[in-house]
Amino acid sequence: MADDEGTAESLLIVRVAGRVVGLSIIAGAIVLGLYVLRLYYVYPRTDDAYVRANVVGIAPHVSGPIVELPIHDNQHLAKGALLFVVDPRPYQAALERAQANLVLTNLRIDALQNAIHSAQARQHQLEADAAYDKQYLNRIVPLLTRHFVTANDVFDARSHLAAATAAVDSARNEVSKAQNELGQYGDFNARRKAAAAALYYAKLNVEYCYVRAPFDAYVTNLNIAVGQYANEGRQVVSLVDNRVWYVMANFRENFLDHIRPGMRVEVYLLSYPNRRFVGRVQEAGWALYQENGATVGGLPQVEPTLNWVRLSQRFPVRIVLETRDPQRPFRMGQTAVVTVQGFR
Repeated sequence: MADDEGTAESLLIVRVAGRVVGLSIIAGAIVLGLYVLRLYYVYPRTDDAYVRANVVGIAPHVSGPIVELPIHDNQHLAKGALLFVVDPRPYQAALERAQANLVLTNLRIDALQNAIHSAQARQHQLEADAAYDKQYLNRIVPLLTRHFVTANDVFDARSHLAAATAAVDSARNEVSKAQNELGQYGDFNARRKAAAAALYYAKLNVEYCYVRAPFDAYVTNLNIAVGQYANEGRQVVSLVDNRVWYVMANFRENFLDHIRPGMRVEVYLLSYPNRRFVGRVQEAGWALYQENGATVGGLPQVEPTLNWVRLSQRFPVRIVLETRDPQRPFRMGQTAVVTVQGFR
């Protein structure tokens, strides 16, 4: 009987211990699940992410055939490197013509200034003559009543004064005309300024013939050759901007409340799986295109839906990469895995 009681007691202890262990496992699983769930939202993670950079189309400011093309596809370029050259000869000729025009303009200005001085001197002379005629008339008019002069003398004096006054007015108009032709406004001469602006524009066009990289970049999709005609304002070369690289990571919308600008992000690229890169959240996207709800004929189009499961939308989050590795260059389109680490 004692052996049976000991066996029963042992079985009871084993059962109790088993239940305690089972409950401990369940509790541990719950705690672990809650912890993992917390990490899942506190440190959002996604593998739907890709490396991006800005692609800039380079177009010339002038038109003409390409006479030099010292670059090749996929080449890395430093800022200021020569991309291509548009035939500069027509623009060089225009520059020389503008230089000559500026010289002629300065000569023309000197001539007009001399003409103004001459017109002003003649005006002063005529004003002196008119003043003398007026003074003479004023002297002889009182003599008419005393019969020292005749009426014809007074009439002639009046006629001379009127002619002298008209000549003065004409001289003043000539001075004004010459001053207007000079184009001087204070210290500003419109003729010289226009000629100088034309010269500057011609110099710019010659400089525009030599198209250079505006920043450090990679040449991409180069499909031109020497001899091709380049049109003003039309893209000729595409450059991948090497100054700033970023990752566009698509996060489900229920993660967005846990992602803030400035948060630290760990980035791993499939191309370099053993290299960790660091970035910062710049901002999350504000809009997605949806066909359901598009406007048709001024009215919103809403498609009927019977979905029982609502799928979370994914919004792009831009992450600016802060670390670089010269041995592991970034390439547009590389697949990335990102984890938001919060403010660190």
